Amino acid sequence: MDLELSEEHEALRATVEDFARKEVAPVIGDLYEREEFPYDIVAQMGAMGLFGLPVSEEYGGMGGDYFALCLALEELARVDSSVAITLEAGVSLGAMPIYRFGTEEQKREWLPQMAAGEKLGAFGLTEPGGGSDAGATRTTARLDGDEWVINGSKAFITNSGTDITSVVTVTAITGTGEGGRKEISAIMVPAGTPGFRVAKPYSKVGWCSSDTRELFFDDVRVPAANLVGERGRGYAQFLSILDEGRVAIAALSVGLAQGCVDESVRYAHEREAFGQRIGAYQAIQFKIADMEMRAHTARLAYYAAAAKMLQGKPFKKEAAIAKLVSSNAAMDNARDATQVFGGYGFMNEYPVGRFYRDAKILEIGEGTSEVQRMLIARQLGL
Repeated sequence: MDLELSEEHEALRATVEDFARKEVAPVIGDLYEREEFPYDIVAQMGAMGLFGLPVSEEYGGMGGDYFALCLALEELARVDSSVAITLEAGVSLGAMPIYRFGTEEQKREWLPQMAAGEKLGAFGLTEPGGGSDAGATRTTARLDGDEWVINGSKAFITNSGTDITSVVTVTAITGTGEGGRKEISAIMVPAGTPGFRVAKPYSKVGWCSSDTRELFFDDVRVPAANLVGERGRGYAQFLSILDEGRVAIAALSVGLAQGCVDESVRYAHEREAFGQRIGAYQAIQFKIADMEMRAHTARLAYYAAAAKMLQGKPFKKEAAIAKLVSSNAAMDNARDATQVFGGYGFMNEYPVGRFYRDAKILEIGEGTSEVQRMLIARQLGL
């Protein structure tokens, strides 16, 4: 078992690390405080090919693998999570459902611009009354001739209202299946479709430079051909997308956890208290050592999940473990880094202040920590 990165993966990791330090770090603090979407950074990431990493070249992508995307997310999140989640959601939730389940026509129409970072896609699953209970979907879609007519709403949808958002794929009840169960399908709704309304951005605790909104559908009509994958398989399709996405979120979480270590080590070398630098005190040394331990073990967890995924083996349990361990590590490290920085850690101008605000959502988004435990238990036969 070789945990060393290949030359290609290491070159990508180093390139994204350099980009994050030189291009993202100097500007993201101001963007975050003003709650502005990082359009220039997104354009640069698009030019680098990051949005097309796991997409094949025939659809405008880089022809890489999903692990490459995870490495990019980790390095971005070491500096800022708003930028990282914009990439993660744009690929994992925006492009991948079309890439995995779309028709050839859908792929050729939508993927090239998404892979280039020129347009963003979003996925609408969560609703105001159904987060973890995605089966509680109330949004409906009925066929009227050769069109779907969609009514309902979605909540907490990332990348859904930017100036470059091109399409939102939404889950909706399209009928009743066996045993009276809801038939849930996935349907693409292009931005600007009449009746499709995007609310103002949420006022959030963290991810303040990420676009997150509520969506409303009032007799929205789209072609029947906008169905993604099989009718009635929308929920099942999205569950498989979530398995991949959990590995990506785990990588992002590891990045935040490692960023906390980076900042704390630097500060421990600079800050003086009681006549010497605080890094000389065992209390600080042990706290940072624990932080490094969490980041290291969490990285191993997502590497293991990614390895099984790339080998085509079942990885649901490993993805849940990786997401659970990594999000815990991010939250714990953010808290400890803030303690290392003391009063300065409570200031938004310092990265650890942003890290602390950004960490909590990692225990909630793309499956809460409780959901991850449920998935792990089920895979153990409980």
